[in-house]
Amino acid sequence: MRKMSESNVVEKTKTPATIESMMKDLRALGLKPGMVVLVHSSLSAMGWVCGGAVAVIAALQGVLGSAGTLAMPAHSPGLSEPGKWENPPVPESWWPIIREHMPAYDPDLTPTHAMGIVAETFRSQKGVLRSSHPQVSFCACGPRALHIVDDHSLAFGLGEHSPLSRIYDLNGFVLLLGASHGSNTSMHLAEYRASFPTRKVVREGAPIAVSGSRRWTTFEEVEPDSSDFGRVGEDFLKSDTGSVVRRGKVGLANCQLMPQRDVVDFTVGWLEENRQK
Repeated sequence: MRKMSESNVVEKTKTPATIESMMKDLRALGLKPGMVVLVHSSLSAMGWVCGGAVAVIAALQGVLGSAGTLAMPAHSPGLSEPGKWENPPVPESWWPIIREHMPAYDPDLTPTHAMGIVAETFRSQKGVLRSSHPQVSFCACGPRALHIVDDHSLAFGLGEHSPLSRIYDLNGFVLLLGASHGSNTSMHLAEYRASFPTRKVVREGAPIAVSGSRRWTTFEEVEPDSSDFGRVGEDFLKSDTGSVVRRGKVGLANCQLMPQRDVVDFTVGWLEENRQK
């Protein structure tokens, strides 16, 4: 999607969104104190926000309260096997150099990539914890944050020993805040749980720090494929289970709030039925 300029955002906005107006919108959507919620967001979709990403995070935490836990993806896909890079690809002669010299993943320093400014701002805020995976880490803040991000498995990083699975066990929620199901990482957990013939286990690599030293390590991963997640989301909304989804606006953004367990379980069945070739 083409990134919208700030002037375009101002032009389409009649009244700026504020912390107070977003809290009102979030409550109307069904967000409540004490929830565990994984947020995928698009700041520009909300229109012009007074305070930007900081205000969005303040609104989310204001509604969740001290008993609630806020989580966001903090992925850094650039720390990966260079032979698989496509946007852009790099010459094969560079691959050994990258494997030898790419700085190790640092949860405090490594920035997110393509997660949006809200997720990147959240990552850097005081009190936010980040999981240890060099490619598919998650951040969280609140009483259940440590439980969610702790001991994130290097292999199969979106599977059973991941923050996604912990949120599932906690009966957490997914909030698409101006984002689409194409960004719904919880559907990747379903890729690990579903059985379908096109499911592939691949070898990945990344630079990590071990006992203070940098090293390139390899590990197994289910090859992710979000190309049909939009269809999964549409069918989920049309299904009997889809009635659990709360839809509404936060600022100008179309939003969906849903129990993560329901969307993951539905996606497992959908993948087993539709990914047959």
